[in-house]
Amino acid sequence: MSDSPAPLADPHIAFDPAEGRRDIVVLGSTGSIGTQAIDLVLRNPDRFRVTALAASGGRVALLAEQARRLRVRTVAVAKPDAVPALREALKEQYGAEPLPEILAGPDAATELAASDCHTVLNGITGSIGLAPTLAALKAGRTLALANKESLIVGGPLVKALAKPGQIIPVDSEHAALFQSLAAGTRADIRKLVVTASGGPFRGRTRAELADVTPQDALAHPTWAMGPVITVNSATLVNKGLEVIEAHLLYDIPFDRIEVVVHPQSYVHSMVEFTDGSTLCQATPPDMRGPIAIGIGWPERVPDAAPAFDWTKASSWEFFPLDTEAFPSVGLARHVGELGDTAPAVFNAANEECVDAFLAGRLPFNGIMDTVTEVVAEHGTPGEGTSLTVSDVLEAETWARARARELAVKATAEARA
Repeated sequence: MSDSPAPLADPHIAFDPAEGRRDIVVLGSTGSIGTQAIDLVLRNPDRFRVTALAASGGRVALLAEQARRLRVRTVAVAKPDAVPALREALKEQYGAEPLPEILAGPDAATELAASDCHTVLNGITGSIGLAPTLAALKAGRTLALANKESLIVGGPLVKALAKPGQIIPVDSEHAALFQSLAAGTRADIRKLVVTASGGPFRGRTRAELADVTPQDALAHPTWAMGPVITVNSATLVNKGLEVIEAHLLYDIPFDRIEVVVHPQSYVHSMVEFTDGSTLCQATPPDMRGPIAIGIGWPERVPDAAPAFDWTKASSWEFFPLDTEAFPSVGLARHVGELGDTAPAVFNAANEECVDAFLAGRLPFNGIMDTVTEVVAEHGTPGEGTSLTVSDVLEAETWARARARELAVKATAEARA
C-alpha cells in the first residue's frame, strides 16, 4: 500500500450525523442518478433538502419541475442557449411565485459545487465533472461521487485536495466495497473483488461481437442507465474505470483488485480479508441504495431501495472475466499503473469512440481497438511531473481528436 494517511473513501472515519436536514446540491439532476436521488429526497423530506440543481440543459421541462417540487434556491444549466426555454418552463411551474436564481455556462455546476451546503452529489456523466469535484472538495463539502470519470482523469488532483473520508462513493460497486470494508481494518484486507454483470454480450466471443448494433448494446440485462454508461457496461470499460477508481479510493494496489462476472447483479462487490473470509454487499439492482449511502452516511435511510424476498429461491452465479473478448479491464489497469494523463487519454478516447459507435460510425469492436491505439500513441507519461488541470484538458483534447481521426479512418477502410 502507499504511504497515504487514509483512503479517500473510508467508512471508519468518524462522521458526525448532520443535525436536522442535510442540505444537498445535485449535479446532473435530470440524469439517471439525479432523478433517483430526487425521488429519495422527496420520500425523506425530514432528512434531506435540495438547495440547488445543475443539469446540461437538454431537459428543461423536467429541470423546472424538479426545481418547483424541491423549492430550490438556484438552478444551473451548462448550455447558455437553454436559459430562455428554462425560464419559460419555470414560469409555467411557479406561476406568480418568484423564480429561483438561474446560472448558465460551463462553469455553472462548478459554482454550485462550492455553494453553501452539506453534501454535493456529483451525478454528471463524463470528465466534465472534474472541475465540480475539485470545487466541492476545496470548499470542504462532503462529496457523494457518482462521477467516476473525475476521479479517474484527475486522480492526483483529487487526492491532493480531499481530506480522509471526504468522498463517499455512489457507484454500486464502490458503495458495496465501502460498506464491506467497515468490517475490518486496512491491515485485514487481502483483496477487493469488483463484480460485473457481463452486460448484454456475456458469453460471446470477439468474433461474435463484430456485428452487434447500438440497440443490442443498449439492452442491458439488469440495469437502467444512460446510453454512454450502458455502452461502457457492454464493453466492460465501465469495469476497467471502476478498477482504477477502487485503487484511488481505497489505496489498494492493482494486483489486489479483481473483477468477476456476476450476471444477476445481486452482489455488488466483495472484500476478501486475510483470515480467508469474504464479505459481500448484496441488494436487488437499484441505484437508490448506493445514493442513500452517499448522501446519508453514516446513517442509513429506511426503505431506500427494495430488499430481497428470502422466501423465494434464487441462484447466484460467478464466472471469470473473458479478457480476450473484453480487453478493456486489462487496458484500464495498464493506464492506471501509468498514471499521470494516461487515464484521461483512455477515458476521453473511449467517450469519443462510444459516440461514434452510437452514431453508426464505428463497429463495436472498433471501440476498444481505437482506444488501445490512442493509448499506445500517447505513450508513457513523463516521470516526476506534477499533474495540473491544464495537463488533463490538453491530454483529453488530443485524445478526442486522435480518436475521431482513427474512427474516420476505420470507417473508410471498412467501406473500401
